[in-house]
Amino acid sequence: MNAGFFIRSLLVLLPVFGVALGFALPALGLGPWQDSAFAAFTIPVLVVLSYDIVASLRRGEVGLDIVALLSMAAALFVGEELAAVVVALMYAGGQFLEAYAERHARREMTALLARVPRTAVRHRGDGLEEVALDLVAPGDRLLIRQGDVVPVDGVVASGLAVLDQSALTGESIPVEQKAGETVMSGSTNAGEAFDLTASHRAAESTYAGIVRLVDGAQRSKAPMSRLADRFALAFLAVTVLIAALAWFFTGDPVRAVAVLVIATPCPLILAVPVAIVSGLSRAARHGILIKGGKAMEALARIQSLVLDKTGTLTDGRAKVVAIDILGNDDQADVFRLAASLDQASKHIIAQTIVAEAQNRQLSLTRPSEVVETPGEGVEGVVEGRKVAVGGLKFVRSKLLPGAESPDRSDAAAGGVVVAIAIDGRWAGEIRLADELRAGTEAFLQHLRTLGVERVVLATGDRREVAETIVAGLGFDAVRAGLTPDQKVLVVLSERKSGPVMMIGDGVNDAPALAAADVGVAMGARGAAASAEAADVVILVDHLDRIVPAIEIARRSRLIALEGVFAGIGLSIVGMVVAAFGYITPVQGALIQEVIDVAVILNALRALGDGSAATKA
Repeated sequence: MNAGFFIRSLLVLLPVFGVALGFALPALGLGPWQDSAFAAFTIPVLVVLSYDIVASLRRGEVGLDIVALLSMAAALFVGEELAAVVVALMYAGGQFLEAYAERHARREMTALLARVPRTAVRHRGDGLEEVALDLVAPGDRLLIRQGDVVPVDGVVASGLAVLDQSALTGESIPVEQKAGETVMSGSTNAGEAFDLTASHRAAESTYAGIVRLVDGAQRSKAPMSRLADRFALAFLAVTVLIAALAWFFTGDPVRAVAVLVIATPCPLILAVPVAIVSGLSRAARHGILIKGGKAMEALARIQSLVLDKTGTLTDGRAKVVAIDILGNDDQADVFRLAASLDQASKHIIAQTIVAEAQNRQLSLTRPSEVVETPGEGVEGVVEGRKVAVGGLKFVRSKLLPGAESPDRSDAAAGGVVVAIAIDGRWAGEIRLADELRAGTEAFLQHLRTLGVERVVLATGDRREVAETIVAGLGFDAVRAGLTPDQKVLVVLSERKSGPVMMIGDGVNDAPALAAADVGVAMGARGAAASAEAADVVILVDHLDRIVPAIEIARRSRLIALEGVFAGIGLSIVGMVVAAFGYITPVQGALIQEVIDVAVILNALRALGDGSAATKA
């Protein structure tokens, strides 16, 4: 158990036990010890509270905790031990709820962070050994298995590397690296296993550099104070003034204590964490992990949105978007022959074509005489016909002399082109691209109705790809070809329009997520680095969950503010009544109990829908 959480849990149990023991002592014939029991179980809370206040003051922060300290200390000083222990119980309860919210959010992160590579498979003699990343040195030969995340920067030593670099560069289509070409750490091996010669240590690699950017962005982000603490100085001044006036004009210190006890900001201390914890619980039901109250409050005030493209605005996976046929051949038949041949290839694009054919319920047949040229294409015989599938240059080389072929490029806006030749003539092309997520336009329109004034696309992908994807969606700006540090600058520049939310899923998004007022990571398939840096993690692969997240955050903040203002108003009325001598310290503590219950019940409304708008 975390030490801080253990202390907060113990602080709640001590005054609870103290109250129970104090009321049990008279029944046991030990009535004279009652006040001592109340005091004994108040003092530990006072000690911890004093330590917290000193630490806060050293950071230049003044909170409502000072009023709780004054009321407990003053009650003990004038012999009102019961009032002191009741205040201690309420204060400790609020602190426990805040600690619980933070602990709950961090526990949910464990599974996401487990995906970060911590070891590497290294060649040693004729065998292999798994070693910790910090033991990998330049020149070591590593085995990168299918599905592995490349742990360090290096050079392909042997084999053909088919790499998914979407988490680093935003390019959704896997790239191929041949022997002698460089590979960035953080890429995922989407093809067969290959050997990598390490060129850098883990601490000096691309991934480590991005992690350092994340750390710098987090440290530079301005901290937010607790919601209730924003009213601390004014409320503290009013409390001390009323207590001092009551003592000065009546000469009775007990009246001053009664003012302090009823002024103890238990409703404020309780209202905010209860509303926030309720909102966090409500968000979790929608598959939204919000990391604590500060993130919840910031989410409620968002005015600008910066969106990544690959894996966020788009699905992040190549899909067949068009099949272009040359001549009068049947489209389905051409596609079926191409997919039948691609069954013999393990290339990720070939597998995508086969999966699409199966989704279309096409009847595939087994190819023969298959010859694959790594990184270029595959040829063979399907149903007695010679078929070639691959890049345009590869397929042109398989055409009969004089056969017609279109003058096109292998790359399309946002995707790639796979050519098909049948019996030595050009048959057509299959176009693959990363498609926009379904419902994106409605999602962006809904955000506008929630008060988001600016929407900006920030991607490492090419500008022509980015502009093609967002055409007609009403983006205020498109920033393309960005490095991780440039994404941070985009986030910072958008702050002039108000609090900024950044949504991303890749390693290259992590620094910008950390720099934003609210960083939102697509955690279902996103990189662990982005999930760690973010304030909010979408645990399901649905971008539109941002809408209920904002609505839940705004409703929770509104309910918390209701508790704050109600608590302040009722406390001021109670202080005035106590100053005139109509309320004793113990009565003040009991009145605060009633106020506390009312505030807690109100705060628990954040667990509910509130309106149909928050239903996913």
